[in-house]
Amino acid sequence: MYKILQVNNLRISFRTIGGKLQAVRDVSFHLNKGETLAIVGESGSGKSVTCKGILGILAGNAIIEGGEMLYDGQDLLKIEEEDFHKLRGDKIAMIFQDPLSSLNPIMRIGKQLTEAMLLKGKARQASSKRNFDEKTALLEKYMLESDPMNADESKRMMNDYKQMIMKFINRERSYAKARDAVSGAREEIEDLLFYIEKNALKKPKEQLKELRRLVHDAKDVFVISDKENHLITLADSLAEGLGNQERAKDFTPLKEKLLQLRQGVADIINKPVPDLLPMAYYSYRNNDRELTGTVEENNIKYIDYYESEFARKFLEKVEKALDYSDKKHVQLRENAIQALRGGVETIQNGGVEAFKPVAAGIYEKVDASIEPIMVVKDSAAWTFSGAIKGFLKMYDDGLKNNEKRVNAFQRKQEKHDRLIAQGKDPGWKVIPPAVVDMDRVRADIQQQMVNLADKYQAMNIQEPHENKHQKAVQLLAYLNENAAGIVNKVTQYAAKAKAIKLMEEVGIPEPRQRYRQYPFEFSGGMRQRIVIAIALAADPDILICDEPTTALDVTIQAQILELINKLKKERNLSIIFITHDLGVVANMADRIAVMYAGKIVEQVTAQEVFYEPAHPYTWALLSSMPDLDTKEKLEAIPGTPPNMIYPPKGDAFADRNRYAMEIDFEMEPPMFDLSPTHSAATWLLHPDAPKANPPAVVVERIRKMKARAEVNSHE
Repeated sequence: MYKILQVNNLRISFRTIGGKLQAVRDVSFHLNKGETLAIVGESGSGKSVTCKGILGILAGNAIIEGGEMLYDGQDLLKIEEEDFHKLRGDKIAMIFQDPLSSLNPIMRIGKQLTEAMLLKGKARQASSKRNFDEKTALLEKYMLESDPMNADESKRMMNDYKQMIMKFINRERSYAKARDAVSGAREEIEDLLFYIEKNALKKPKEQLKELRRLVHDAKDVFVISDKENHLITLADSLAEGLGNQERAKDFTPLKEKLLQLRQGVADIINKPVPDLLPMAYYSYRNNDRELTGTVEENNIKYIDYYESEFARKFLEKVEKALDYSDKKHVQLRENAIQALRGGVETIQNGGVEAFKPVAAGIYEKVDASIEPIMVVKDSAAWTFSGAIKGFLKMYDDGLKNNEKRVNAFQRKQEKHDRLIAQGKDPGWKVIPPAVVDMDRVRADIQQQMVNLADKYQAMNIQEPHENKHQKAVQLLAYLNENAAGIVNKVTQYAAKAKAIKLMEEVGIPEPRQRYRQYPFEFSGGMRQRIVIAIALAADPDILICDEPTTALDVTIQAQILELINKLKKERNLSIIFITHDLGVVANMADRIAVMYAGKIVEQVTAQEVFYEPAHPYTWALLSSMPDLDTKEKLEAIPGTPPNMIYPPKGDAFADRNRYAMEIDFEMEPPMFDLSPTHSAATWLLHPDAPKANPPAVVVERIRKMKARAEVNSHE
């Protein structure tokens, strides 16, 4: 399964008056494409801080002390704010706990829904062109290098492909104009009907004139049948007699014509459309001639011609080019592996200072080993050089400033102590120095090289068994998608139509009327639905939900959770769901990460967390979770979370853990693996630890769930 996001050894702290608060401590997890990962824990556990780091919206006093967040060949902890603008709200979107924090109270909902679409549209067009040009140039290069004996044939086929794409783009541009005109006509009709219904028609002459223009624009690019010619005539005649209707305040005749026109426009929208790519190839090879049958008949002929005359042979060329690229990069990865292993040995024997002179050579070999034609970027390789340079910069900062910072701290501490000894209140606290952990930096550099070397070794072993046909199909789909994206302009009409469709999708009744309203005119649940619609407006890859149901009542909570689940399946979204309530994610999460005091203490599937919980903190969360069957008194978690300015020496949960042993107060437990999908950081899983059972309320709940599952399996 494709890992769309990887978080490795993340460490985030905050500068406070009392000292440095360690909010996130060595957190690692991944998010698979199309799955929901729930991050569960009490307030202050670090779950929201982690996810705000993904979006680059941490508070100004945040300190990113280490780790990486890998997405699409980028480390989100190291990119500039300008690069974040390309991702935030577009590729990665977030829904917050309070919907009003995401909505402008003095701006209509429709404006808030459409502005992001319009702003992102141009950027996406430029990105599509860049992606298409770069990958096409690489493909042509590898096609020629992989089969030099047939270079002329490769050049001819690549030229055919480019010519076909040019014609495809021109046709896509025409159909985009038509779609926008039809969409605009539909919106104008709906607006006119809406105002007639509300007896509030404004400027009908101007609106009808615009409607007529839009219908004629649609005529220019769609094949016009007798029925559609009738629609043009109808649009031309709509303003006739309007003056008498306005004076009489009777718009019934206008309404009847608008209803006819609306049905005609709906028929156009539902018409089958030509398959533009095969159509473009046929036109290119036949001197711009096109077939004259029905759209359905023509599509079959276009596709058959395209497949038999070009697509199959071209796909074979692409497969051969990718196989050549793969084999070439196997050796380049082998060179990188040797350099990385050598770098590890250097740093082990001579430390970071000995590593610095050889670092440039390692960067060079790793950068050369990256296969640029691949559609899915290997984030670990793409970000390697930048990550190591970042660690070395941190190390140099420590060499230069650690001693100064410690000395300054000691001077302030001595002054503070003197004032206290004199019976005076200093009125200020001494903040511990923010020194660089030099040993940790050295270990991070070493681990980065070990991880990439191991990954490359596994890739080289797997390479002969890869499905080259599937990779070729994926590459061509990527190129064609970006070619279409070059002309995928977002206009005001298209944005409005999409906004209203989104409002319908998230369950907003009467979306056309609601489109014009302000946030204060919506209930809490409806506001949250609007926020979800705004988050989905740019079709993101990842949706982060930060306790999106906490501020809502129970019945509305269930509706919002059901909506998020539905959208995930329909759009193949990858979701990170933050909550303090395990019960909320019972029926929606694929995997669960339980966080406590800035650490993940248990990673588990949604089923295992309820049937086989392993960490005492998870037991405590389950014990405090109400359900319909439980008659026993629920158990509150005793005590309070630790002060993370002074994190505990051992297990952070030890003081609140009735099962704590002496070692829990002395040493942090490692992650123990219970299965490939289940691990927990508790000394109770050590082979020498005494047997400990979950609380009675959890044991009874597990028994009932297993019994219920057994009954269901026999039905």
